[in-house]
Amino acid sequence: MKFGSRIALYALVFLAIVVPACGGSGDGTTPPPVNPPPPTGQWTLVWSDEFDASNGSAPSSSNWVLETGGEGWGNNELETYTNRTDNASIQDGNLVITAKKEPFTGTDGIAREYTSARMKTQGKVSWKYGKMEARIKIPYGQGIWPAFWMLGDDITSVGWPGSGEIDIMENIGKEPSTVHGTIHGPGYSGGNAIGKAYSLSSGTFADDYHVYAIEWEPNVIRWYVDGTLYSTLTPTNLPSGSRWVYDHNFFIILNLAVGGNWPGNPDGTTVFPQQMLVDYVRVYQRR
Repeated sequence: MKFGSRIALYALVFLAIVVPACGGSGDGTTPPPVNPPPPTGQWTLVWSDEFDASNGSAPSSSNWVLETGGEGWGNNELETYTNRTDNASIQDGNLVITAKKEPFTGTDGIAREYTSARMKTQGKVSWKYGKMEARIKIPYGQGIWPAFWMLGDDITSVGWPGSGEIDIMENIGKEPSTVHGTIHGPGYSGGNAIGKAYSLSSGTFADDYHVYAIEWEPNVIRWYVDGTLYSTLTPTNLPSGSRWVYDHNFFIILNLAVGGNWPGNPDGTTVFPQQMLVDYVRVYQRR
């Protein structure tokens, strides 16, 4: 998703839809051939949150940490993240992350116009390699920015982007038919991040649930939408002299941002509240 000082350049990555460092298919509607092919070994479920608690419950504190605060999150975002069930709660078997337009003063004492939620498994559980997937119905609209992503759990010691970042799914609401999968690391972050876009041939991702996934194994990450493989990255895709930093544990993040350098800010066409519905998050490892 987003972290640190890469932000001012972030929008430039996706104006071209496919980052030059990895090549690709242009508009993403026809996935290009990929190498190497996925192995055929089976996956075993090792962790999940099915969000099946009672309606109105907060997300499980055994699985998630709800981050709080504003200050733009390095991207000039407009929201304050809260730990209120107004912004993140369980409803009818879904995690519901709600972005609201409302005056709110966070713990930093600054009044902002929007609230939302950002939650992570950091400090609870993390993984080295696996298949990470979530079934999500994303929101829409100018300035709306849902994401399902990962950060290296050594971020507190080595910082970003040395820790690595894997964006499993990002969408900016003004492009409702397109999602992005990206990696950020030392020498290829921000405007030089490496990734591809995937676009629907009809309809939008806000119309229904879709399954977003990666298969992350030694020296390869593959991106899928609804089981369709659309991107494969290996160390050979990195700029010369850059390091592949996806060989240690990462944790998962779900969030719904409002505004920022990449999506731009909400305008008169943006409807609030907006909701990101997550049916489940599952992590598998090779049997």
